[in-house]
Amino acid sequence: MTEPSGSSSPSLAQRRPARWWPLWVTLVLAGLSAFYVRVLWEEPSIQQGHMAIARIVIVAAVVLILWLMFFSRLAWKTRWLTLGIVICMCGLPAALFEIHGVTGDLVPIIKYRWRSAVPVAAQPAAPAAAPAGAEPHWPQFLGPHRNSMLPNGPRLARDWRAQPPQKLWRQPIGPAWSGFAVVGDRAVTMEQRGVQEAVVCYDLLKGTVLWIHTDAARFSSPVAGEGPQTTPTIVGGKVVTLGGTGILNCLDLATGKAIWSKNILTENDRRVNIWGNAGSPLVLGDAVIVNPGGANGRSLVAYRLGDGARLWSGGDDSSGYSSPCTATLCGVAQVLIFNEHAVFGHEQATGRVLWEYPWNPAHTHITQPMALDGDRVLVSSGYGEGSQLLQLQRDGAGRFSVKPLWKTRKLKSKFNNMVVRDGHVYGLDDGTLACVDLSTGALKWREGRYGHGQFILVRDVLLITAENGDVALVDPVPAGRRELTRFSAVSGKTWNPPALAGDLLLVRNDEEAACYRLPVVR
Repeated sequence: MTEPSGSSSPSLAQRRPARWWPLWVTLVLAGLSAFYVRVLWEEPSIQQGHMAIARIVIVAAVVLILWLMFFSRLAWKTRWLTLGIVICMCGLPAALFEIHGVTGDLVPIIKYRWRSAVPVAAQPAAPAAAPAGAEPHWPQFLGPHRNSMLPNGPRLARDWRAQPPQKLWRQPIGPAWSGFAVVGDRAVTMEQRGVQEAVVCYDLLKGTVLWIHTDAARFSSPVAGEGPQTTPTIVGGKVVTLGGTGILNCLDLATGKAIWSKNILTENDRRVNIWGNAGSPLVLGDAVIVNPGGANGRSLVAYRLGDGARLWSGGDDSSGYSSPCTATLCGVAQVLIFNEHAVFGHEQATGRVLWEYPWNPAHTHITQPMALDGDRVLVSSGYGEGSQLLQLQRDGAGRFSVKPLWKTRKLKSKFNNMVVRDGHVYGLDDGTLACVDLSTGALKWREGRYGHGQFILVRDVLLITAENGDVALVDPVPAGRRELTRFSAVSGKTWNPPALAGDLLLVRNDEEAACYRLPVVR
């Protein structure tokens, strides 16, 4: 029986043409948005740009899936088949690869999921006696003065092609973003070894293990990576370390045996931050100063070096990822700390907050506040924030006041610790070396991509460890960047601070460590 003429057919209704215009509109809008972020967005940080691109991709992907499944008018078989192909295309790489942290610009680092585990150094050798009367060479985070500056350091040769650095050892190491602390022939760092968080003491010249102290602890994050974030502090035959989950240890330098231990987070009612504990312990006299970030007067805490007893605490702000450092401002000995919401000055003797200067809490605060002559403090952070030079004053009643002398977005130091030479500030602005006039904040120059690495001002030259593992020498002058020489020291993402003990350079990342003897001018 034939169907009456003019009647509508369900099969014809199901064969309506596919609706393609939402697909093209979404792709065009996503492309224009990405172009705006990359080309037209005025002065974004590199990290903000990458985060914006990621959001554009995610939103576009969600819109396209919704279009495919509910608005495309494609046959249901086609819709499900296309969705299955997309899932397989995304699932296969996810099964084969994993995100192994991110670069300093927040670009994911992709590695094979089933790559071989990185072996670590051999089992401990018999402990050797600590060198008698040895003076600290690089005893803590950022060196003897905790400021990445060695005004009386070695006179480094400026041409490493004519005089190459001598490799003493280079070997795998457990993951961490810790640096080395060096006293005499001992170089101490922190590592993650499976489920054990380890403090490891190496022979400086040979790279052999002298002792290992372990705790059952592990910090790991897909973004932050694996392992502790801090550098040990060596003082008076003791090693003080702070792990990624808050374990504060005081160990014997000769043997690695524990003198005392405690967890600063549980003691001060804090949780582990998303990037772990990153404040390297500061030792002043008999006080071990750390920043758990607890409320009710427990933001900054001092413990007695001899037995771990609490000496004082002060402040209420949550911790950032900066380390406490010492300064004398307006005639008062202080501890400076860059917390989540502000820069703080604490009285050294009591921990009492003397002053604070608010800072945008939207992103992480990592760099060290830098005390300068004239009762000034230089502060910087990344993610588009920039730098400020602060002037401190103190009235007749002893009250502190703080005012900014200048602000600039031309130097956005994410976690590189800046240095000052001849009235100019040198730092990595989103990974590019920049020079700023200290008196005005004016940018002198910005050139040379080193990534989010670290450096040391050694007399009159800048020793840079780049994010890719290269080491470079730069002549820091306001006239322009003058790179003198460089060599490849280690491979892979290198965020760890270097250590320079005499003419011996120690560099490491989350996979390997090395020691080089740098050529010097006699």
